[in-house]
Amino acid sequence: MSSRTTSFSITRPQLSRRPSVSSRLSFAVSTVERGEGAGRDAPAEQQIEEEIAEIKRYEDFTTIDWVQDAAQERLRRKARRRKNAGSFDQGKVSWRYKLWESYDAAQGWIVVTLIGAAIGLNAAFLNIVTEWLSDIKMGYCTTAFYLNENFCCWGEDNGCDHWHRWTGFEPANYVLYIMFATLFAFTSAILVKSFAPYAAGSGISEIKCIIAGFVMKGFLGLWTLIIKSIALPLAIASGLSVGKEGPSVHYAVCTGNVISRMFDKYKRNASKTREILSACAAAGVGVAFGSPIGGVLFSLEEMSSYFPLKTMWRSYFCALVATAVLAAMNPFRTGQLVMFQVKYDRSWHFFETVPYIFIGIFGGLYGAFVIKWNLRAQAFRKKYLTKWAVLEATLLAAGTAIICYPNVFLRIDMTESMEILFLECEGTEDYQGLCDNDKRWGNIMSLLLATIIRIFLVIISYGCKVPAGIFVPSMAIGASFGRTVGIIMQAIYHAHPDSAFFAACQPDEPCITPGTYAFLGAAAALSGIMHITVSVVVIMFELTGALTYILPTMIVVGVTKAVSDLFGKGGIADRMIWFSGFPFLDNKEEHNFGVPVSAVMTHDVVAIPVHGMTLKSIEDLLKQPKYQGFPIVEDLSTKILVGYIGRTELRYAIDRLQRDRAITISPDARCNFSPPALSAVTPITPTVTVSNADYMTSSVDFSRYVDATPVTVHPRLPLETVMELFRKIGPRVILIEHHGKLSGLVTVKDCLKYQFKAEAAENPRDDREITESYERLWGMIKRVAGWVSGKVASASGGRIRLGGADERRGNGNTQIMDGDEDVADDGVELENR
Repeated sequence: MSSRTTSFSITRPQLSRRPSVSSRLSFAVSTVERGEGAGRDAPAEQQIEEEIAEIKRYEDFTTIDWVQDAAQERLRRKARRRKNAGSFDQGKVSWRYKLWESYDAAQGWIVVTLIGAAIGLNAAFLNIVTEWLSDIKMGYCTTAFYLNENFCCWGEDNGCDHWHRWTGFEPANYVLYIMFATLFAFTSAILVKSFAPYAAGSGISEIKCIIAGFVMKGFLGLWTLIIKSIALPLAIASGLSVGKEGPSVHYAVCTGNVISRMFDKYKRNASKTREILSACAAAGVGVAFGSPIGGVLFSLEEMSSYFPLKTMWRSYFCALVATAVLAAMNPFRTGQLVMFQVKYDRSWHFFETVPYIFIGIFGGLYGAFVIKWNLRAQAFRKKYLTKWAVLEATLLAAGTAIICYPNVFLRIDMTESMEILFLECEGTEDYQGLCDNDKRWGNIMSLLLATIIRIFLVIISYGCKVPAGIFVPSMAIGASFGRTVGIIMQAIYHAHPDSAFFAACQPDEPCITPGTYAFLGAAAALSGIMHITVSVVVIMFELTGALTYILPTMIVVGVTKAVSDLFGKGGIADRMIWFSGFPFLDNKEEHNFGVPVSAVMTHDVVAIPVHGMTLKSIEDLLKQPKYQGFPIVEDLSTKILVGYIGRTELRYAIDRLQRDRAITISPDARCNFSPPALSAVTPITPTVTVSNADYMTSSVDFSRYVDATPVTVHPRLPLETVMELFRKIGPRVILIEHHGKLSGLVTVKDCLKYQFKAEAAENPRDDREITESYERLWGMIKRVAGWVSGKVASASGGRIRLGGADERRGNGNTQIMDGDEDVADDGVELENR
């Protein structure tokens, strides 16, 4: 029977010992820059790269390999230069080429301008809607129903005749307040659950991981942006102890992701997308606090693990545009970008350093206390309340309204309360006798009670399934505590004005300004909960514009930082990353494990030989979801390392082969994974060689998809150095080889697992008592729910029965996710550690 060949075969290249790590990295870059599909194959080569990139974009819960991404970007630039070579006319650059070059160079600035304008418009819309919804709980405007109290009584300090309470009967107003709060929270939770589950929470923890390279499909999508923008004002207006400043970062990054995807330059380029997302995070903080420079520093200090100079300029420009648009919209009609913006025209005295230090200590203790107990509340929520997310948010809002209404400082919106607490007493309105010396001790008790209640509410509210931030609640807590300290200092001064301690005070002007203490308390609480320093100082400076108070702010934040570090490193966002099991190596932490990488690596590695495996065997391997890639070895006995092939590339190659071939490839076809030689021209598609008519001895060449230069290290390399490699160059996997032989592989997940075990060994703890307390609390909740259900059923004659099916399916066993596994679930599950 005659032989028939459908494509050319590739001669097996001579295999030799692999060069050093540095030379392989250089070869990877230079190979890509030369372009392996040169000449007529360039368009098809580029098409393959784009198709693989598009597939990777939709792979959920995987990590981006920044080494491959950088190499592919150079390949795209090379292909683009070849494509534009025809733009030269008789050796001269044509006007079309100049125009294209100008557009390409300005495309990044065009994108950040559009994104910044969209973020500013969205922020103005959210501010206006939030203020109206917050005021509508208390009353309405008779001249125009759509006006909030400030606009209805424009120019008046203490209300006006046009603003009416709902009724003249105070208990009825109390009931209406609770009903509005409950309705807003219920609507927000239903929207999140039904249309965009990722819109819940703050989003800062997940965005930090996404900027670092973790893929979460849909987290930055259009639906998440829409639902976050609608549900956020409802959640804030419900009175829940949550803020909009954290979620503002999320909707800003969603805006950047949606708009940048409209441009080809960013659609399939992860590294450039990361640059845009960092800029959007800066703009989100900029519009939240009216602080563009503070937003840039926040993105640098908290959000981005990689922040080059170009990214800083883009972040600055995006934050500038967003803040300028917000200022042009002027949502409060006062020229202020945020409601609690304030100006101070008095200086401070050196003796006030003592209460400033006390406020700083409070900020550190507050952060440590809230982080510890909020994580326990999150663990309880994950274990018992996952299927009751909407009911939980609704009951939390109702309970918050019942508790907060009697307290004048808890009843109003948190941003409005900060505006009141920040103000000086002279020349401004006196809210509920706050500046009245006769009511001084009553105000102190009311403020202390507001501080304690708000701390409790923040612990149980942050993390419920509505858009929820923790910036403003923390600042409100710090402001109420700081104002308390300020009032006490003022009382001491009035009682002992001739004391030597107050010798610096001038007799003809106020000595103590309680509003500045509230301002510094807000800075301390924000620094304590987030563990950030420089950005807090700049944000607070931009809020006040007072150069005089930069030094007190630095003192307070410095003390807060020192106290916070005594109770553990990492703010609430970092601890939530740890709690959620995201594959994130924090560059703030320093480790000294004292072990080589061989103690951490995976030894039992499934490798693919260069020759010998059948197509059916390869497809069987791909059916196992736990493998995200395979090392290529000469043979399974010697395990001489030759290269690496990713799961995505291999799956794509097989699908493309089956799609493009007119004949059916035999499952017993032999597969070749020989990496290309330096001077070889590699075919751009898998090639098939058939040696007889029944196709039983056909072979398939996958050489084009093999990465001949994976990142490899020696087994004795310290684990700390390997973790630095993951942080700095960002590979998905690092192979371990000894004298050219494959010894194992290591991923971020392996490093984190060892880190958790080492930390647990250093600080052993027994969680049985905590688990038992969870069980007792859950039993009490069920008994109360059963009693209420029975009373309702009895009162209605059995016609109304409370209860229902699970809102969400139960959780399975979970793990740290890093791209070594496919997760078939709607969201990221948490892990108890």
